Amino acid sequence: MATVDQKAVEKDWNARGFSCGLWIDPPGREWRDFVHEADELVMLVEGEEEFTMNGQTHRLEIGQELLIPARTHHTARNVGRSTSKWLYGYKRT
Repeated sequence: MATVDQKAVEKDWNARGFSCGLWIDPPGREWRDFVHEADELVMLVEGEEEFTMNGQTHRLEIGQELLIPARTHHTARNVGRSTSKWLYGYKRT
């Protein structure tokens, strides 16, 4: 099983101008139709999480990074039977 070095990701994202935090969702949790004013990066650390934007659903693999452009409506959902953990970061302006 793949693992994510969160400190390394945080260092990389900071160097690219993004913050980095950890989000934890219980099974079935859904965050529907969010919009942010800044670009957002997400990366799955543990569990099963999918992100939908612009009519496309992205089911991330552990360690896979996804860019959500600024002002894009998006939804995140834990589609697994266990807790999911994912990193998120916003582009600093």
